[in-house]
Amino acid sequence: MNNITIGVIKEGKVPPDFRVPLTPKQCKAIETIYPNVKVLVQKSPIRTFKDEEYANEGIELVDSLANCDIIFGVKEVQVADLIPNKTFFFFSHTIKKQPYNRALLQALLEKKIQLVDYEVIKDKYNKRVIGFGRYAGIVGCYNAFLTYGLKSGKFDLKPAHLCADRKEVEDELKKVVLPQNFRILLTGFGRVGHGAQEIIDLLPIKEVSPEEFLNKEFDEPIYAQLEVEDYFGKKDGGEFSKSEFYSNPEIYKSTFNRYVSKTDMYIPCHFWSAKSPIILTQEDLKSPENRISVIADISCDVNGPIAATIRSTKIGDPIYGYDPLTGKEVDFKAENSIAVMAIDNLPCELPKDASEDFGNELLKHVLPRLFGEDPDNMIAKASETNLQGELTEGFRYLENYVKGLE
Repeated sequence: MNNITIGVIKEGKVPPDFRVPLTPKQCKAIETIYPNVKVLVQKSPIRTFKDEEYANEGIELVDSLANCDIIFGVKEVQVADLIPNKTFFFFSHTIKKQPYNRALLQALLEKKIQLVDYEVIKDKYNKRVIGFGRYAGIVGCYNAFLTYGLKSGKFDLKPAHLCADRKEVEDELKKVVLPQNFRILLTGFGRVGHGAQEIIDLLPIKEVSPEEFLNKEFDEPIYAQLEVEDYFGKKDGGEFSKSEFYSNPEIYKSTFNRYVSKTDMYIPCHFWSAKSPIILTQEDLKSPENRISVIADISCDVNGPIAATIRSTKIGDPIYGYDPLTGKEVDFKAENSIAVMAIDNLPCELPKDASEDFGNELLKHVLPRLFGEDPDNMIAKASETNLQGELTEGFRYLENYVKGLE
């Protein structure tokens, strides 16, 4: 196999992102596992792992990645930082035709760059193999309890971004005090949902089934995690079919309103398509029966399935209040308001832990296929563009988006 040079790019997005695709130890591991691969790291004053930490592992620091064959980043690479005729890995946020990144995709094509988008790297079962979802769930769920503590005045957690690492976050959870029969509901079982569950399982909170959640009272805090069939039903009353729901969501309706009188804290961790029904409406929330006082919307689809998510929030100012009667923003401590946490870049609160988790997935799932056999064409299928300056077959649907026609 020919010698290959890979690079870790300096993140250039504003506001800055402190995460990295590969930690210093992971860079060293790559050079050890693949003797024909050399790793270069572009100097950066902002990343969570300092330049000297890479240097201490024997990794070469450079000003330019022009000599690299393959370049890894995290967020969208700035157009000015793109290097023609290279292969880049990063989250491009173009596959849903996001208008704010059209110029980026145009530049990738013009510069004949192969873009491998992390978001579409999938296994033979069409499941994503890499992402920051787990840490979105971990941080988002922690923030749910932070929000409840501030809303109720019962306790005060240190913000996750001020904690040194996940261990300190877990230590902070010892402050959490919940009333008897406090009831938490989660939607979603993917990476995000499982990450959220990791935090809940550190607390004395009993897991119950959706049926028990709806029909029984408890003398201790409880939570239930819902599958799609637990909060969607067929409009005609017919039997729920998961495959049909995903292919024809318009023939289904939300049944979530039956939970609002039983729930104190709601943590949305689901994936939601714009074709799917609204899950939680303003009418549901303004009902006199509604008991929800905290929504930690990790999924964060603004003006989407959760009526209270009227905007996203930032790490430094994570919570706003939602008045269910007016649908307007108010002080989150106001009486009858719902406290909403809707941070749209949650993993950035624990950049070291999130980066290490992400890099481990790269080493496990992606690099063996990048530097060796790739029987399922995982890399090729995740390549939006090729080195000839063309959209690849699976992404031809973006042609009009690139041209500015949609």
